[in-house]
Amino acid sequence: MQVPQRKNATKLPSYSGRDLREMFAAATVWLEKSVSDINALNVFPVPDGDCGTNMLLTMRSTMEEAYRAPDSNASAVAQAMARGALMGARGNSGVILSQIFRGLSQGLEGKESFGGSDFATALGRGSTIAYKALTRPVEGTILTVAREASVAAGIASADCEDLLPIMEATVKAARESVANTPALLPILRQAGVVDAGGQGLYVLFDGALQYLKGETAEMKNRRPQVVPSNIPLVSKLPQLIAEKEEPYGYCTEFVLEGHKKLNLDKIRKRLINEGQCLIVVGDESLVHIHIHTFDPGKAIHYASSLGTLHEMKIQNMDDQHKDYTEMVRTQSPPAEIATVAVVSGDGLAQVFRSLGISAIVPGGQTMNPSTRELLEVVESLPQDKVVILPNNKNIIPAAKQVTGLTGKKVKIVPTETVPQGVAALLAFNYDADLKTNVSLMKEAGSAVKTVEVTRAVRSAKIGNLKIGRRQSIGFVDGELAVVGDKPPQVLWDVLAGLDSVVEKSEILTIYYGKSTKRHEAEGVVERVRQGYPHLEIELVYGGQPHYHYIASVE
Repeated sequence: MQVPQRKNATKLPSYSGRDLREMFAAATVWLEKSVSDINALNVFPVPDGDCGTNMLLTMRSTMEEAYRAPDSNASAVAQAMARGALMGARGNSGVILSQIFRGLSQGLEGKESFGGSDFATALGRGSTIAYKALTRPVEGTILTVAREASVAAGIASADCEDLLPIMEATVKAARESVANTPALLPILRQAGVVDAGGQGLYVLFDGALQYLKGETAEMKNRRPQVVPSNIPLVSKLPQLIAEKEEPYGYCTEFVLEGHKKLNLDKIRKRLINEGQCLIVVGDESLVHIHIHTFDPGKAIHYASSLGTLHEMKIQNMDDQHKDYTEMVRTQSPPAEIATVAVVSGDGLAQVFRSLGISAIVPGGQTMNPSTRELLEVVESLPQDKVVILPNNKNIIPAAKQVTGLTGKKVKIVPTETVPQGVAALLAFNYDADLKTNVSLMKEAGSAVKTVEVTRAVRSAKIGNLKIGRRQSIGFVDGELAVVGDKPPQVLWDVLAGLDSVVEKSEILTIYYGKSTKRHEAEGVVERVRQGYPHLEIELVYGGQPHYHYIASVE
């Protein structure tokens, strides 16, 4: 990559679409090196700290579109980047990032090339649009970093129109803004971290600056640094621990013929963290392996080290879904309104299917589906009216983007948890119109109390609660409530804390997760039944990753 050089001492460099594209290509590579660090900055130490992953996936989609545009035209590249960012946006951070690129595109509209002043103006436009995208923007987040960085760029452009010093001012302001996020957002100060999305945006700007300086070669041997807080009383940043992504992408299946005796338990243990829906069956000589994974190569590479592979099949599950949708379309007349839910866990998926869901998008904690993935499912359905149940607060922003990208009438029922989604779907009335159904579903979802029990992936202090790494932690409607050593006890303690609510409730549904034994879950049910004999209790296998228990109190 070559940085434009000045033709003479008085004429400032002019930047093309190629330069814009390569700036952010370098920035994306720089961001990729920082993903685990950004993920670890998640405020709550639960295994959904995926801000860095979401930003990287959004940037990959951004750059994929950028390379399809004519690189001589800055406006065309900026428009392509904005389109790619929108379609690939994941989670809150990804959606906000997509809006920044949207503003950048508008600021460079109609320009074959651009200079530093043009870029500063476009960056300011991006910040403005990002703020407008949220109904209740919060300071101390990526929004603040974008705004303060763009203000610095504007001030610098008043004194000099050269992009390099303007970008230097932008990066400096972004770094200072990230360091100050704990002063603006108390929960960051309590957790002892800076804002993850702001850190990600700073890394992107820093990567673009290094490209402009011609330092891309040096970037290979370095990595971004986490910005330290400038609040002296904030606790020291804990050891950064990145939670492994839970893969879903490819259904991978094969028969392994061993070179020597095969140990099924050892194979299961080796592959359990490489994907979902793992099945390992057979004997010491032949083993059938089935797994859903984003990286089939890892499973195949490991298995091939043990023997010879036969009957190998790798299928894109998106293609499987499309085939299924087409089959349903041809076999049965569609209802007037379709319902789409984002669900993680084979048991929970079966629950939603049994309730008549039209389509399921795999995803949830650690795996936020993009706007593109949600849009593709909406477009694949025969109905012109669609209700989307995100079932996770980080997925709601991406779901909302779908409404402006399709000719169909799409409504979002903003469910933040799986129990809210189940309650909303139970309230769906096939004889009612779209407006009535949305109202009924919102009301039903909001009436449910959700309890979630997981393990902390790092130590932290939230309010008055001290959390040790790997301790069990319980949430009520997303708010941390209990810390303990064993998931069953934490679930009981959370319910005990909701005693007045539980006493007035009639139904308790407990979904136990992928890593939870049924006999343990049955023990929890028996204890709750003794403590609250009036409750109707239902125990359901959810198969959800990360969360030992998800419970709904109604």
